[in-house]
Amino acid sequence: MHTKKNNIQILKSKFQVIVFGICIFLIGVSANAQCAMCRAALSGDSNTKKAEAVNDGIVYLMVIPYLLVLIIGYLIYRMYSKKKKAV
Repeated sequence: MHTKKNNIQILKSKFQVIVFGICIFLIGVSANAQCAMCRAALSGDSNTKKAEAVNDGIVYLMVIPYLLVLIIGYLIYRMYSKKKKAV
């Protein structure tokens, strides 16, 4: 029989495996993402600086939500760890 503490440890390890798998999957995702309209407007040799700027802007806009989720997750983790120490 599993005790409550063992069940929590099993769930934590499964969660860690899932998060690790997602991270490994996302490593291969390319950061050069453009919509079809942007790609058509910026294609050609004369627009390389503009294309790089658009790609940098897209990556910048993509990073902000992930940082917010990371910060919120850290704050929640810190809150739970303070509760554990208080008990």
